[in-house]
Amino acid sequence: MLNNADFSKRLQKVIEYYSESASSFAEKIGVQRSSISHILSGRNKPSLEFVLKVLSSFPEVELYWLMNGKGEFPKIESQNRQEPIAPVSKKDDQNLFTDSKNENPVEPKNSDLLKNINHKSSNGKIIERIVIFYSDGSFSNFENS
Repeated sequence: MLNNADFSKRLQKVIEYYSESASSFAEKIGVQRSSISHILSGRNKPSLEFVLKVLSSFPEVELYWLMNGKGEFPKIESQNRQEPIAPVSKKDDQNLFTDSKNENPVEPKNSDLLKNINHKSSNGKIIERIVIFYSDGSFSNFENS
């Protein structure tokens, strides 16, 4: 569960990092000034749309850090990290929602996603949940039950 006070502190840290006022920050992410004020005061919780706007406007902000305080801010690029990054194979780089016969994007069916959710990943882990974010800010959540 999101702790409003902790989220507010992290949001304030982001605003200060970029040397923004609350008004200019609100303008940059495309929200009303009152939205920032209400979130900073703890009156309102941030919406998914608000969080996505912060992440898209300020790429140095990591989702997990903003929501839970775990991770780092500002985000360190992966090439500066100590751990090696596994190369992506051509097979892993495929569009999962493309029909292999004609390469045209197709809308995934919920039954198809849920049917395949029990498959293990290449490292043997079982998929627990899939969340799909759409360009209009909505999302679909599929859980493995």
